[in-house]
Amino acid sequence: MKFARRTDWELTPNKISGILEDLKAKGKTVLDLTESNPTRCGLAYPQKELLSALSQDANMLYSPSTKGLLSSREAVAAYYAQKNMKVSSEQIFLTASTSEAYSFLFRLLADPGENILFPAPSYPLFDFLVDLNDLERGFYPLEYADRWMVDFEGVEDNINEKTKALVTVNPNNPTGSYIKKDELAVLNRICKARQCALISDEVFFDYALEGRADVVSFADNQENLTFTMGGLSKTLGLPQMKLSWTIVSGPKDVVKDAINRLEVIADTYLSVNTPVQNALASWLNLRPGIQKMIMDRVRINRDELTKKFASESLLHTEGGWYAIVKLADGIDEENLVEELLIKDHVYVHPGYFFNFNEEPYLILSLLPSPEIFSEGVNRIIKRLGCRQEPSL
Repeated sequence: MKFARRTDWELTPNKISGILEDLKAKGKTVLDLTESNPTRCGLAYPQKELLSALSQDANMLYSPSTKGLLSSREAVAAYYAQKNMKVSSEQIFLTASTSEAYSFLFRLLADPGENILFPAPSYPLFDFLVDLNDLERGFYPLEYADRWMVDFEGVEDNINEKTKALVTVNPNNPTGSYIKKDELAVLNRICKARQCALISDEVFFDYALEGRADVVSFADNQENLTFTMGGLSKTLGLPQMKLSWTIVSGPKDVVKDAINRLEVIADTYLSVNTPVQNALASWLNLRPGIQKMIMDRVRINRDELTKKFASESLLHTEGGWYAIVKLADGIDEENLVEELLIKDHVYVHPGYFFNFNEEPYLILSLLPSPEIFSEGVNRIIKRLGCRQEPSL
């Protein structure tokens, strides 16, 4: 059987994944410092309140709505109103995940062979999404100089006549860097000149490690056609409750046309299940407590890293759930990750997994339990051969 070229991926596990599966098969306990699923990190969710919201009589009625139930979209609009952003329910589309939303937007904006521009470093999921939509991927660099920022020369060098959208992840995964107001202004100028849409993935937006007045959401950007994403996977740490949202903003005429076309796409799939939509308003009321619980965990583990790594080794992070450790020059990051797995039973990501242009880096999730995280970091330091001085 000949399958579609778009699925012609390398399907055999990579070496690191193979080592991990072998260790699990042998019953070895591995300290997983890549775990990004908060439901597997021993966090104390308000289980009774979350589950009771699913027990509603309205769940027995199927009343499909192209954009999603109005009451659910109004709950999303209220969430943004709490953040002092004016978003209308008519601008909002609900999907089962941001991955699905990306596919809807790629279908809306680009024809086969055209390209989407992504930041580098960024999450590797994007590679599969462009392949599945018969598109080409392009990258623009983020550069680091005490903090991460958009390399606008890199944007100009990599955007071209076939670029239909530029994606930002705000804050970025894994760099944790937010887009600033001045950066958005430049992106608007570049994209308007190229008739290129902006897509802002803001699933981690609420998880700021520091307060900055110049951080900006794209949700009310009016200068250019813009699609802003959020969802329960990160906003409430509930990846199993499949619901995300996309906000369409920008100049009125092009927004109207985009919404009309996107409605047809959304109506074709109608993917979000009714119980989750009906529960959304109640769940969003639980947001402050859940987000505090997650941020407390992130800060505890971040503090652990600052005690054990020198400041120049621990790259500055503004938000999100990840940390980046810069290793000494000359270390082969892939060999180190393999060695940590085989000899120390500690699982971390190498930098190349996130499209870092240089090496060596280790990428660690800040979600594991503090006991697991601390022991894993201790083993990493021991494997590196020395304990670096703590930052002051």
